[in-house]
Amino acid sequence: MISMSVELKASVRDRVGKGAARELRREGLVPAVIYGEKKPPLAISVSYKDAFRKIHEGGFLSTVIDIEVDGKKHRVIPKDYHLEPVRDFLVHVDFLRVGKNTSLTVDLPVLFINEEKSPGIKKGGVLNVVRHTVEVTVPADNIPENLVVDLAGTDVGDSLHISAVTLPEGVVPTITDRDFTIATIAAPSALRSAEGEEAEEGAEEAEE
Repeated sequence: MISMSVELKASVRDRVGKGAARELRREGLVPAVIYGEKKPPLAISVSYKDAFRKIHEGGFLSTVIDIEVDGKKHRVIPKDYHLEPVRDFLVHVDFLRVGKNTSLTVDLPVLFINEEKSPGIKKGGVLNVVRHTVEVTVPADNIPENLVVDLAGTDVGDSLHISAVTLPEGVVPTITDRDFTIATIAAPSALRSAEGEEAEEGAEEAEE
């Protein structure tokens, strides 16, 4: 599924600095800047409530946003945000302009489906997630919400590599030198214990 762009309204900031930022936050706003595409940086303020909510909904740094500033729309992607370390309130947001042919490097969350169709999990096997996200290069106007890993038919001892994932068009992993593992189906602890006991018994018998 392709991640849909969202919209935010913003206003141009005439003043910068700590004092101006504190004043904005008292008004329910947060300072931000739009930069990139070889254009001058644009200092703006956005709704604190809207920005904070989108951050905590997840996927903020891989979501294309249309920011309307005084009637003009700017297509951007959040590049970074800063939280006050003690009280966890939002201090500042950096937005990167997104052009028509822009490619971005983002971390996509991994979504596992069809656990109920995995013989290994039905036996009590455990899904051991090695990577919860995968870093990819992707067209800015075609960012998927996630990478889907199908567990149907997987058994205990199986490893799921990036080569087993059907990648959306234009999505390329940044790791290209190996077929890296995303998850494994591990044996249940009871089965591992039983196998360990059998191995020990076999060794003892061989010694006798």
